[in-house]
Amino acid sequence: MFWFMLVALVAVVAAVALAVLGDGGVLRDVEPDRLDDRLPGERPVERADIDHLRLPVAIRGYRMVDVDEVLDRLGAELAERDARIAELEAERAGAQASALSTPSLVKEPENGQAHGSHG
Repeated sequence: MFWFMLVALVAVVAAVALAVLGDGGVLRDVEPDRLDDRLPGERPVERADIDHLRLPVAIRGYRMVDVDEVLDRLGAELAERDARIAELEAERAGAQASALSTPSLVKEPENGQAHGSHG
């Protein structure tokens, strides 16, 4: 019984080794895991782009190059948007200040008199 179990074990190990090694006992080259769905270059990044983004995993976590690329792009776009928001807020504040300092073109009635009433 011992010899039978030993032969069966060797057969199983050999079968697993052949299945793993495949072509002639040599391990196949594995294609490197790369970021296929890059962020769009022709338009600003949208929320859906980030939701669908999947960063490739390397042996010890995410590939630093891909993560750095995505973070750099997002950081640059956020900085552009923040600058544009600040610019628009400054324009609005200037327009409001200008409107408050400009005398009204419509004359207000004096002493509570309405237009057209003669006293």
